[in-house]
Amino acid sequence: MDLLENKYMNIAIFTPSQNPYSETFIQAHKDYLKGDVFYYYGGRGRVKLEGQTALVSKTTYLCYRIRRKLHNYSYSYLNEQAILASLKANQVAVILVEYGTHAFNLQALLRQSGLPVVVHFHGYDASVYEVVSRCHNYQAVFSLASKIIAVSREMEQTLLALGCPKDKLVYNVYGPQSEFESVTPNYAKKQFIGIGRFTDKKAPYYTIMAFKEVVAKHPDAQLLLAGAGVLLNMCQNLVKHYGIENHVQFLGVITPESYRHILSESLAFVQHSITASNGDMEGTPLAVLEASVAGLPVLATNHAGIPDVIVHGQTGLLCDEHDVAGMAKHMLEVLDDVAYAQQLGATGKAHVLEHFSLQRHIETLQHILEQAVTDY
Repeated sequence: MDLLENKYMNIAIFTPSQNPYSETFIQAHKDYLKGDVFYYYGGRGRVKLEGQTALVSKTTYLCYRIRRKLHNYSYSYLNEQAILASLKANQVAVILVEYGTHAFNLQALLRQSGLPVVVHFHGYDASVYEVVSRCHNYQAVFSLASKIIAVSREMEQTLLALGCPKDKLVYNVYGPQSEFESVTPNYAKKQFIGIGRFTDKKAPYYTIMAFKEVVAKHPDAQLLLAGAGVLLNMCQNLVKHYGIENHVQFLGVITPESYRHILSESLAFVQHSITASNGDMEGTPLAVLEASVAGLPVLATNHAGIPDVIVHGQTGLLCDEHDVAGMAKHMLEVLDDVAYAQQLGATGKAHVLEHFSLQRHIETLQHILEQAVTDY
């Protein structure tokens, strides 16, 4: 296609599951990309279209079933043919696939569609050793995709090392929802907030270990941890072991509204991200950007995309992975000097607004998709 006949082209987004609470970036893609967005979710052979009970009519589906039996095709044939018919009926111009793994699993369908495909990597899909190996180092994905999106500079280098053509690779970090821009922290409490899944790469136990040292000097300090995951019970036990149950609150899964309220009365955001033993890494954590644009200093690690968006000593304080003493030192620095915390937070807000806004992220993604159609 030489030129985009319609600037507001129809876009299909494919994800492996209907986006959960933690994938707000996918919701942003659905909400803010221009044109009609058709959201297909589910694994291979089980893909559905949000807002519709069926991809095709019962009569059309019956024809597919007859054809499958006559030619002894696999059961996934039915779903694949229905998707292809749906894409055509909805006049989709380009496909955005969330996660490299999903693109790998759907590669036959994507090729059959005859449409340009943009693949958006997010984190584990580019870092977990077993996942990358199972997807054959993404050679087929790199071949079929018109563009590949990386959300951190480290991920960008990883994908290049795997063999992604440089001219296909685009760096586009997420942007926080605009509601976080209106948060005005009052720094009224000696309170730290961390939010995210309780998983190996988030290492919430390191945050707790660092906070234990803080409580020894500031017995009125509080740590709030929001989220759920496999390490939650272990972290609860660690808090009991340290005897700091009155200082640490586990909030469970919270709404964005609750998160913004907590940010408004906290001193800093904390997250001790690490590279897990299986290779799992962050992309660029959206919660970090949300906290920073809300005006809080970010206390985190030199991990994946975090140093891409947080400037040590200017918009936050970063320590090395596994450096519990370093994180404790940084927590104490902002507790001992609230004016310094306010300075870091204010600079961070301006920095994110200038370089990492949601508007910039969506505009860049829109351009990538339009370019993929133009060049196809």
